[in-house]
Amino acid sequence: MNKQRGFEIVTDYQGKEIKLPIRATYHAAGYDFEAAEDCLVPCIWKALLKNKNMVNEKKDFSLGEENQEYLKSTLVPTGIKAYMGEDEFLQLANRSSNPIKNQLLLPNGIGIIDSDYYNNKSNEGQIYFQFINYGIKDRLIKKGDRIGQGIFLPFLKADNERSTQKNRLGGFGSSGK
Repeated sequence: MNKQRGFEIVTDYQGKEIKLPIRATYHAAGYDFEAAEDCLVPCIWKALLKNKNMVNEKKDFSLGEENQEYLKSTLVPTGIKAYMGEDEFLQLANRSSNPIKNQLLLPNGIGIIDSDYYNNKSNEGQIYFQFINYGIKDRLIKKGDRIGQGIFLPFLKADNERSTQKNRLGGFGSSGK
C-alpha cells in the first residue's frame, strides 16, 4: 500500500503518550492537534506594563532585550510530523475557541507545512503551533490540550513557474533562508 497522506510521531516523542491528530466529527475538515508538553505562553502586555512610566511620559519606548521574552511567539511542539503528496500542503489553523477562551492567536494567521518539511534533517518535520497571548495573564498550555487543527489541501502551480529548485535542508522557517 502506497501512503498518500497522514501523521506519524517524531522519534523524540515516541513512547510519551502522544496521540495522532483526529477529526472531532465525521464532517470536520481539520485534524485536531494536541500539545506534546506543557508550554507557558507569556502575556505580551508585560513588556508595556513593565515600562508603563516610559509610555505614560511619552518617552521613546525601546523594545530591548529585556522585553523580548514577552514579545516573541511561543512555539508549542506537537510531537507529530505529516506526510503528503508533493502537490499538497498541511494548513495549520487556530482552534476557533482559542482567542475567546484562552486569548491565544497565531501571529502568522495560518501555518503552512510543505510536503518537503517531512523528515527534514533539522527537526524530523515536527509540527509546531506558534502562539502569542494577548490576555492579561500568562497562559499555560498543558500536554494533551487541543491547540490547533491541520487541513490537508492541494495547491496549483503557475504555467510559467519559476522555482529555485532547491531542496529543503532545515526545519521551522528554513525555506526563507
